[in-house]
Amino acid sequence: SSTYFRGRVLTVPRARVRPPTSAPTPATVTGSLHTSRFRSSMMRVARPCIAHALEGASVATKAPLRPGVDAMRTYPVRLQAAFQSTASSGSGSSSGSSSSGASDSGSRDMSTAVRKKVKVNKNAGTSTMVLPDYNTSVNVADIKLTKAKRPGSWKGLDDLKQRTSGSLIADTLKEMEGDAEFQLNAKRLRELGQKKLTMQEKKNRRRALTELGVPQFREFLAEQNLMPKRKPAEVFQLNIGLYCNQACNHCHVESSPKRKEMMDEATAMRCIEIIKNSPSIKTLDITGGAPEMNDQFRPIVEAASAARPDIEIIDRCNLTVLAEPGHEDLPEFLAKHKVRVAASLPCYSAKNVNMQRGNNVFDRSIQGLIKLNEAGYGVEGSGLYLDLVYNPLGAFLPPPQEALQAKYKEELLENFGIEFNDLFTMTNMPIKRFADFLYRRGELKDYMDLLVRNFNPDTTETLMCTNTLNVGWDGRIFDCDFNQQLELDLQAPNDADAVADVFTIESVQDLVSQAPMVDSHCFGCTAGMGSS
Repeated sequence: SSTYFRGRVLTVPRARVRPPTSAPTPATVTGSLHTSRFRSSMMRVARPCIAHALEGASVATKAPLRPGVDAMRTYPVRLQAAFQSTASSGSGSSSGSSSSGASDSGSRDMSTAVRKKVKVNKNAGTSTMVLPDYNTSVNVADIKLTKAKRPGSWKGLDDLKQRTSGSLIADTLKEMEGDAEFQLNAKRLRELGQKKLTMQEKKNRRRALTELGVPQFREFLAEQNLMPKRKPAEVFQLNIGLYCNQACNHCHVESSPKRKEMMDEATAMRCIEIIKNSPSIKTLDITGGAPEMNDQFRPIVEAASAARPDIEIIDRCNLTVLAEPGHEDLPEFLAKHKVRVAASLPCYSAKNVNMQRGNNVFDRSIQGLIKLNEAGYGVEGSGLYLDLVYNPLGAFLPPPQEALQAKYKEELLENFGIEFNDLFTMTNMPIKRFADFLYRRGELKDYMDLLVRNFNPDTTETLMCTNTLNVGWDGRIFDCDFNQQLELDLQAPNDADAVADVFTIESVQDLVSQAPMVDSHCFGCTAGMGSS
């Protein structure tokens, strides 16, 4: 059968899955769409691995598209695929096919979890689209990497404070020096410069879509009358610098201890003035790098709290910063100003976290969560909110958000006594280090195909570019953190030859008439249930 949306047939090609041991039950995927305030990226803490290097992750293969640019208009298969359970009895998923131990009950359990309609908060929506690859198991700790680049098992809570004392920066710099991926990226940056690298990355994505017979994102949405429309901005996101104590291989802003770009005081205080002049702003979302390591982080929080006591402030935290010298009082500072913490934790197992983010990161992440709990964060009735953010280990879609949240709560409470409020899943965006990683391995086209196959029209009404403005460390204004890294600037209100920055506008209302800037990477925000 076909899937229709607003009177149109969705012409997204079918995923071809390997036949499971027992016949899968077709299912319509129902899940919560991500809310606007958590929609910009936490990719800076991800170190995903490519799909073919995974054991235990269900990654469907693809049927080839018909050649030609009209394939998306005429291809007769319409987003219709069997829902394949990735859960075997009490364990994780298999690589592309159900294991011999997979049972009908496993399939029913997974389908039930996916069918639940949930609302993450008052702004969340739900979707009932059929998505061929929205089938990753919530047992994310069972996903294995064939090449263990970053070994590190959990040593227990004993001596945790001692193991996490001191700075992570020296370890990070040492790993960067010995990491071939980082060295190759650094060499290309020296030879070509950032602008040429960004242009080449855009060309690679567009070429991949052309080879797939898929229109560019703007044309793709326009054909279905789904172009996003900007509303008065409710989220004001500040990327206040690229300096970070970590250097994750696929960070979409390419942060590291070597990055020195930082927001200065004049730009920071100008952002506060814009917030004062913009009553539509409900959320101040502060990101980086590790934003807390920027000199302007605390002044921004203090000034915003004083100027707009009604505003919600979000700190996008990598957790390891809480163990950095000079930041020991950070949990108390955040609690004093009622800052909501959105913390990255890509798995609840030490091996996978250290694999993605670096040696000793899991220890420091757990210690950071314990500190936040001790300050009241995540504790019921405290009014202090602690949310976690998950991104897949590799080139596949995240598991259903509600089911994965339940799994995280169970694992973290049972093993570490840690509590938190909500968990948000995000799709890995095909930009910067992750895009380079995919391209060098000949996997970029496959990943773009995965995103297109799982395009969900229900996500387009709540894309972050419809109600968010993003400010870079230098004051330039963009639709989102992804567009910032790709230098897709908005235009200054009264000067067609100038880019918008915080010194060319008085309030966010000055930019409401401009259409969002979209490009091929935006398929990442419309795949599955959307991207945090």
